[in-house]
Amino acid sequence: MAHEQTLILIKPDAFKRKLVGKILQRFEEKGFDIRQLKTYDFSNEKAQEFYSVHKTKPFFNELVSFIGSGTVVACILEGNNAISTVRIMIGLTKSFDASPGTIRGDFGLGITDNIIHASDSHESFIKESSVVFS
Repeated sequence: MAHEQTLILIKPDAFKRKLVGKILQRFEEKGFDIRQLKTYDFSNEKAQEFYSVHKTKPFFNELVSFIGSGTVVACILEGNNAISTVRIMIGLTKSFDASPGTIRGDFGLGITDNIIHASDSHESFIKESSVVFS
């Protein structure tokens, strides 16, 4: 088992719906440690930098606009196989396809408004966390 860190962003839709505590509780109950935690408001520039991997995709502007539409909670989690385990816990990107019991399956309403982001690799974690926790 690899002991590692990953980044999650609890997105503006979850923040507005007051789901932050419920979401963080799931990760703590799973055994992850919260290493860094803060509220964050993305500027347009920082949102574009954060999602730069998607800049050529048709949904890029929607992602940037949504993540900048309100406060997010950024969190670095640490634990065994954090990256893959957290990705399983959050569920599929499209909330309506995500399994019940996953965070998106239980709380998400759509595709962009899907409650949470999590880094998908160690490289993504390094890049994404440097944007938010610079």
